[in-house]
Parts: sequence; structure tokens; C-alpha cells
Amino acid sequence: MKKNLDLTTWNRKEHFEFFKNFEEPFFGLVATVDCTKAYNNAKLAGVPFFIYYLHKTLVAVNNIESFRYRINGDDVVIYDRIDASSTILRDDHSFGFSFIEFNPDIQTFTTIAQTEIERVRNTSGLFTREFNMDNLIHFSSIPWVNFTSLSHARSFTFPDSCPKISFGKMTLTDEKREMPVSVHIHHGLADGYHVGLFFEELQKQLDN
Repeated sequence: MKKNLDLTTWNRKEHFEFFKNFEEPFFGLVATVDCTKAYNNAKLAGVPFFIYYLHKTLVAVNNIESFRYRINGDDVVIYDRIDASSTILRDDHSFGFSFIEFNPDIQTFTTIAQTEIERVRNTSGLFTREFNMDNLIHFSSIPWVNFTSLSHARSFTFPDSCPKISFGKMTLTDEKREMPVSVHIHHGLADGYHVGLFFEELQKQLDN
């Protein structure tokens, strides 16, 4: 499922070695995506919109190589597949961390996601299972806020190189639906250019 990146030929080797020792090596930005077609297509497919845009996000992540990089000690590995750990809200307004395996087929993915969401909603606490993998994105939805910036709580002593992607409130203006999307990613693994590629790919997937 993974292989080592050849650092000797990587054009970002110096960038990686520079940023990997930072106390806070992540950088982040927020951009707005057009989700008009995605919202309509989700309704036509009978797929909950949250699951639909999570799936499109994972398609985009898996299509951008730098979003599949993870740090393993002094090495960088490339995963074949990236899954999601998403926060799942419960009726009591607490949340738990989920593990949702990616599948390129939207209907198969919907079944996987709905099963995991139901499991987390019927458990208590934050960690409802073990997380011994890092081929993940950390995903969340904040549908109450049309945010323009976002920060994340992080333990600087915990080795972490998983991208963090959050969606905000959907707004409707003149029949156009938009959502803010926040992306935080390890600067040793990616730059603004790569985040730009991700947003371009995400918009393409949302428009399909």
C-alpha cells in the first residue's frame, strides 16, 4: 500500500528537511468552492450531501500525489490509497472520530460511510476505535459557520503529517451554492502550488 519516496532525486528534499523540524510545520488556507452541481447530483443520486462531498474530497486527495505523502521518521512514504477520519456529530452535540475507507464507487462508499457514521453515533467518547494508520485525511464539517479562516488544535509533540480538510456552511446566492473549504497540510510535503492543484481537482470532481 505504500512505497518510499526517493529523497535523493526529490526536488523538494531541502524543503522537507527544513520544515520537518518546525514546531508547527503545517500551513493552511481557505478557498470557496462552487457546489451547485454537486448538491443537485447528490439529491438525484439519493446520497446525503455530507457523504457526497466527503467522497469528492477523497477522490481529489487520491488524485494529487503530494496529498498521499506521509512522514515516516526521516523518510517520506507514498500511499496508494488515502481514507478519511471524520468527526461525526451525535445527538448530544458531542463528536467522535470515525474511520471511513475510500472506495471510488459512490454507492459503495455511501454504504461504508453510513455504517461507520451510525456506529460512531451509537458509541460515546472521542476515540471509538484504534487509529494505527496514517494514510488518512482528518476531515470535519462546520455547517453552522461561513468561515473565512480556520485553525486546528494540535499537539506539537505528536508526529503528524496528515492533511486536515474542513468544509463550512453552504450559502445560496442567486441559485449558486458555495462552501468555504479549509486545507492544512505539512509544509515539508507540499506548498501552495500543490494546494492549488487540490482545489482545482476538487472543483472538477464537484462539477462532475
